[in-house]
Amino acid sequence: MRIRPARRSDLPLLQEIERAAGEPFRTLGMSLVADDDPPPLDLLEGYRAAGRAWVTTGPDDLPLGYLIADPVDGAAHIEQVSVHPSAARRGLGGALIDHAAAWAAHEDLTALTLTTFSYVPWNAPYYARLGFRPLTQSGLTDGLRRIRAEEAEHGLDRWPRVCMRRDVPHLTETVRPQ
Repeated sequence: MRIRPARRSDLPLLQEIERAAGEPFRTLGMSLVADDDPPPLDLLEGYRAAGRAWVTTGPDDLPLGYLIADPVDGAAHIEQVSVHPSAARRGLGGALIDHAAAWAAHEDLTALTLTTFSYVPWNAPYYARLGFRPLTQSGLTDGLRRIRAEEAEHGLDRWPRVCMRRDVPHLTETVRPQ
C-alpha cells in the first residue's frame, strides 16, 4: 500500500470508488446514500489542485481509496474518505486518515473533524476506534454547523448523524506529507 497525492488521471477512478463504496448502504435501507452521485470531477480537481486529495494505491499504482479534506475553523475537515469494497478491511481508510493527520499537523491545524452516520458500523463506530470522539451541539464550530446544515438540505438527516473530532498532536518537526 502506498499513499500519494491524487493525480488528475485518478479523478474518474475516485468517482468509481465512491459509487462502489456507497452500495453497502443499500443493505441498511439507505438507498438515498447508495444512489447519491459521487463528487463531480471539477470539485475533485479543486481538492487535487489545492493539495488536499490523497489516494491509497495497490501494486499497480491505481487508487483503491481516497480522502479529500478542507481546512475548517482551524481543523482539517475530512470531507470524504472512501475505500473500494474490494479493498476493505485492510487498514487503507485508517492509513489515509493518519496521512491527513500528518498533513494537518504540518499545516498547524489542531484536529481532524468529520461528519458521519451515527449507527452505520463502518461510520461513527469505526471512527471512534480510530480515536475520534463525538461532538455535542455546543462543541460545534460555525463551520461544522454550516456543513451539517448543508447535509440536512441534501437529505442526509433522514438518519442520525454526528460530528466527530480527533485531536492532532502538535509536532515540533514534521515532514510534509506528499
